[in-house]
Amino acid sequence: MALRLAHLNVKAVDGPALGRFWAEALGWNVFRPGVTTYVGPRDELVWPDPVFVGIDFVPVPEAKSATKNRIHLDLASNSPAHQAELVARLQALGAIPVDVGQGDVPWTVLADPEGNEFCVLEPREVYRDTGPVAAIVVDCEDPRAMAGFWGAATDWTVREVTDDQAVLRSPRGLGPYLEFLRTPGGRTVPDRLHLDLLPHPGEDRAAEVARLRALGAADLDLGQGDVAWTCLTDPEGHEFCVLAPS
Repeated sequence: MALRLAHLNVKAVDGPALGRFWAEALGWNVFRPGVTTYVGPRDELVWPDPVFVGIDFVPVPEAKSATKNRIHLDLASNSPAHQAELVARLQALGAIPVDVGQGDVPWTVLADPEGNEFCVLEPREVYRDTGPVAAIVVDCEDPRAMAGFWGAATDWTVREVTDDQAVLRSPRGLGPYLEFLRTPGGRTVPDRLHLDLLPHPGEDRAAEVARLRALGAADLDLGQGDVAWTCLTDPEGHEFCVLAPS
């Protein structure tokens, strides 16, 4: 049985503050279920969300390095005016424009208050029903290989595969896309953002972890010690965790 995508995990020096930024940015709500700060779309805590992918901010002492994150969010807009209004509102909240070598493009690249890059896209018909997050975008060297691994690892459906891009989406056909874009250069620093996966109710987590290893995942030691989740990397070294059902 394939795993569910539980949430996007973001390391943060000030998790509550960064959570408030993203809640305001997305029009979502902030929850503090424990040491982490969770941001999701519902009035009450629903985890994992059945449609959207929430964001869990985990406190760490180290600030983000100058290296561009390998995972970022693309935010949707529904008109040129909405895109401009969204960019202005995000900058008023504390986002800043950044240059990641994008050149002259129709989208705007910003960084949140801790330096995590994200994009505000021009209107695109494909993202009309995603909600505020159009896509979770992952830099990679081989989109076809990533589609093979993540399509088998999760219950998300592979929608498109080319040499330059692989696109997956929830089997419900709603919420954000998961996109793997061909980008030169591999992992040079620990990932600031990563995906957390969760077994379906009644599924054996240990068996799922063994299945992922057979697909090409490798164990990852971050000094986590004896914890209820398993840290792994995909075949290109992207970090992710398999969580224990709550």
